[in-house]
Amino acid sequence: MNKAEKEYLDHLTYEKLYSAYTRKAYEGDIDEFFVYLAKEGTEFDSVDRLLIRDYLSTLLMNGVSKRSCQRKMSSMRGFYDYCKKHGYVGKNPFATMKSPKTPIRYPKALSIEEVDALFEANKKRGDPLALRDQAILELLYASGMRASEICALSIRQIDYRSRMIRVFGKEKKERLVPFSITAQNAMQDYYKISRPALLQKHKSGEMVDAFFLTYRGNKLSVRDLEYIMREIQSKTGYYYGLHPHELRHTFATHLLENGADLRLIQELLGHSSLNTTQVYTHVSSKMMKKQYDTFFPRQKKK
Repeated sequence: MNKAEKEYLDHLTYEKLYSAYTRKAYEGDIDEFFVYLAKEGTEFDSVDRLLIRDYLSTLLMNGVSKRSCQRKMSSMRGFYDYCKKHGYVGKNPFATMKSPKTPIRYPKALSIEEVDALFEANKKRGDPLALRDQAILELLYASGMRASEICALSIRQIDYRSRMIRVFGKEKKERLVPFSITAQNAMQDYYKISRPALLQKHKSGEMVDAFFLTYRGNKLSVRDLEYIMREIQSKTGYYYGLHPHELRHTFATHLLENGADLRLIQELLGHSSLNTTQVYTHVSSKMMKKQYDTFFPRQKKK
């Protein structure tokens, strides 16, 4: 790792406040590009558009998806932009390079009936983790919080009186998110009944501020949360391909379908740009088209 890369990664960690996981992803992309440069016998300050095109072609021929190529290009664009500002290179060769186009992937959302069926089935569980899992499901759906935000949630961020959570999202951007009465009831049941038992399993015996805990009393990671989603499916028998992000999409889609303003949804989700939120208008339109095809009489005749 050269000096410029180390400084850039520290910049992401301490100034941009990126997570360790995100930093690792950037580091992997930069290191991979540097390995390619070494094979080509090119210094990182001598990169040109032709070399970048060859690099992209190599990635695609090796089976790297277009979506992954887009991410790698974004990583390198950010790195070289930093290097240019700090005098390591004269220009950013990635600045005007276009990434491979990929088809738009629209988010999948559960129907209200599917949400109700899943939640009711999970309520019938009798194992020690049932209350925790119910609270996670209810809060994911009621708040639209990201997986990382659920894992980082501390007791101090929750205000039951106003039913609001102070969320610290990407780059530590702060927002207030409401949650439902059913989520409140599930969270309080978990906090009073299940969480103390989980906390006793924590090795150090110290207090843990994280609201949701693993079976061993530790703070959840995103991988832990994804595993919990798979276990919920296994224990309830409802296999929806469940993922934390799927419930976030479902939250936004159901709000839009019931008349919520797009800018409100943007605020609740913590999107910095309205363009990111616009995807839900397409999801809602797809649902409308599906219902039209089902119920319009002449459409059914066809």
